[in-house]
Amino acid sequence: MVGFRNRYMVMEVFLNPNRDRVGDDSVIITQFNVSKAIRDSILVNFGECGLASSLGSFQVKYVNPITNVCIIRASREEYQKVWSAITMVRNIGNCPIVFNLLDLSGSIKACKNAALKCEESKFEQYKLMVGDRFSADDTHRMNNYLDRIKVLEH
Repeated sequence: MVGFRNRYMVMEVFLNPNRDRVGDDSVIITQFNVSKAIRDSILVNFGECGLASSLGSFQVKYVNPITNVCIIRASREEYQKVWSAITMVRNIGNCPIVFNLLDLSGSIKACKNAALKCEESKFEQYKLMVGDRFSADDTHRMNNYLDRIKVLEH
């Protein structure tokens, strides 16, 4: 038996990229609202047939609202359509956003390694940005998100 061939994209979400001040974001990134924004973009740009063909293996596997990193799965045949629809997403809710592809891989293992490396460096940046407002609760939440990456499966 041959398993389904998938592509995994590690994406970074920039919330309100044209803002002047840091912090005070108007939307929290979740698996639901990222998935809905991408599905809506596929529907608008590729129609119902394009959406139906893409939904076979499309899934937002992981989202971290602290560092705004997410992992998206799409089938090998449809990943370019999903990727192009992702680049056309301009807002989630009423908050303007921009997606940035950090890594594209064919296996969940390679994707997990790339995401862990990215998450650790972005968390260090987050600690520097927050400064003295950083708490032990933030470290605990981040460790929970890192544990979620480590247990990802197909």
